[in-house]
Amino acid sequence: MRSVGSRYRQIGQMDQHVVVAEAEEIDWGGSRAEDGMIMNKTDTLSSNVHAGLPDPLTDPVKCSLIKGDYLYFHYGCDGQDDRGWGCGYRTVQTMASWLGRNGFPSKDKREASPSLPEIQQALVTVGDKPGSFSRSREWIGTFEASLILDLYYDVPCKLVHVRGGGAELERVAVEELHRHFEKHGSPAMMGGDRDNSSKGIVGVCTGDTGSHLLVVDPHYYGGPLEKTELQERGWVAWKRVSSLDQSSFYNLCMPQTANKGT
Repeated sequence: MRSVGSRYRQIGQMDQHVVVAEAEEIDWGGSRAEDGMIMNKTDTLSSNVHAGLPDPLTDPVKCSLIKGDYLYFHYGCDGQDDRGWGCGYRTVQTMASWLGRNGFPSKDKREASPSLPEIQQALVTVGDKPGSFSRSREWIGTFEASLILDLYYDVPCKLVHVRGGGAELERVAVEELHRHFEKHGSPAMMGGDRDNSSKGIVGVCTGDTGSHLLVVDPHYYGGPLEKTELQERGWVAWKRVSSLDQSSFYNLCMPQTANKGT
C-alpha cells in the first residue's frame, strides 16, 4: 500500500522460462493470525501466475519480464483476514518467495515467506515501528518492504520515488523497471499516496503509444484459483501506465539481486 531509446524487441523471458509447478503446498507455521482473525487458509498457492499472458502490444518496442519462479500471495491466503490493510505484506511475501526459490535463501534457512505477524515484529525489533505496531492492522509500503527483504534475505533494495503519474511514470518508472528486470529479474513492488494499493510488478512492455506494467494484484480474497482464472478475472494483468492515477506519486522497491553475485 504506502508504500526508449533504440527500436528493438526484447521479448523472451516468458518464452524461455519453463514453469515448474502450477501450485505449491504451503507450511504456514504456527503464527498465522490473532485470535478471532483466523479464516480458512489456502493449502496451496499458485505459482508464476503471469505465465501464458499474451503481450499487451502486437509490435512492442521492448518488453522486460521477471526471471524465475515465485508464489502468488493474496488477502487471506494464510487464514488471516487482512482485507483493507495487508496488500503490502502480501506483495512482500510474493517477493520473498521469489528470493527463496532463486538462490537467495533466508538467513534462518526457512522455506516459507515470513508471516504477517513476523513482518510486523521484525519492524518493531529493528526500531522502525513502535511496539503497538505488532499484531495491528497498520499497512506497510515500499520502505518497510526493503527493510524486511534485507533483514530476512540479506538482499538490499533500490527505492525510487516518482513524483507523479502520466509522463513522469513513463519517463522514470518504466525505464527503471526495464533496467531492473534486465539486470536483476526479481519482482518489484509499487505503491503511492492517492493510489495507495500495493502492486507486484513482474514485467514492463513499451510501444510507440506508451507502456504497460504486468501487475500481480494481492487484493484477491477467496479460495485458490488456477492462474488462467486469475488472469481472466484481472488479478494478474497488463495495465496501461496511463490508466494509473495521474495525481498520485508512486514509489518502487526493487530487490538488487545481481549485487549478491550468486
